[in-house]
Amino acid sequence: MKSNNQADPKNPVVSVIINCLNGTKYLREALDSVFTQTYTDWEVIFWDNASTDNSTEIAKRYGEKVRCFRSETTFPLGKARNLAIEQSLGKYIAFLDCDDIWMPTKLEKQIPVFEQNPKFGLVYSKTIFFNDKNDFCYLSKTKKHYAGYLFGELLKGNFISIQSAVIRKSALDNLNEWFDERFNMAEDADLFLRIAHNYEVGYVNMPLAKRRMHKESWSFAKRDLYYGERNALINKLKNLYPNICNEFGYELKLMESEMFYNEALSCWAKRGRRKARQLLKPFLKFNKKLFFPYVLSHFLSYRLYALVLRLCGKDVYIT
Repeated sequence: MKSNNQADPKNPVVSVIINCLNGTKYLREALDSVFTQTYTDWEVIFWDNASTDNSTEIAKRYGEKVRCFRSETTFPLGKARNLAIEQSLGKYIAFLDCDDIWMPTKLEKQIPVFEQNPKFGLVYSKTIFFNDKNDFCYLSKTKKHYAGYLFGELLKGNFISIQSAVIRKSALDNLNEWFDERFNMAEDADLFLRIAHNYEVGYVNMPLAKRRMHKESWSFAKRDLYYGERNALINKLKNLYPNICNEFGYELKLMESEMFYNEALSCWAKRGRRKARQLLKPFLKFNKKLFFPYVLSHFLSYRLYALVLRLCGKDVYIT
């Protein structure tokens, strides 16, 4: 690995992918957090997904380390991420959406982990969730098995935030596709699962990224896409790995119950509490965690339920 102090702009170690759609509100904070990295051997691939504001102009002010590209049409996020990756030169690929932030030592902590274990295709860390007032909300929960072969654990629920992930470029190139270009919501979970199926996953046990929660983000504004995309992902995995139902039947069932849980939340938020319970009921015996929302949906509004979850440190948006 090249010395951190000998960055070559034509051959950077890390390519930082920033996809942006009308991101002027927070973009400077995101870019500043890259430029304050203690590890300096990186480039930024800035992909403007047909913004109507001056996002690209802001990015260009940061100089030659930011390589700017723009599409004339707004693509699904999976396709937009792929277009950005195509322009990358780095040995490793990292991601930072234009409304999120990195800690200064993020790359310094994560890149050496790859060098220590060539079996790692991906390295992630804890993530801090915060609101648009810059108030701390909670720290991401991590699974029992922090590192190693995590395919089964990721089937149960994606606990890797894209802001924290760094991927070995060769691991991407060994896949049949990078991000699934159909997806706006499940593109990261899909990619992480396919990498975790083929490679071990590394972990840095500290918060190195911050995810901003606000109503303009795609994960909130497009949450109605969750059910359809997650269902498509389950079918995709069954086609990719024909023996998955035998090897990971329990984990797939949990993944399916999580899909219906999120669809139930969407119904509940629209005052369809009875429909929410109908979606949850078939999974109550299998997933005991669903009993809690099933009971509370009889007498709580979605907003009150969401507040309860937020107090418990869960990643949920409040309408």
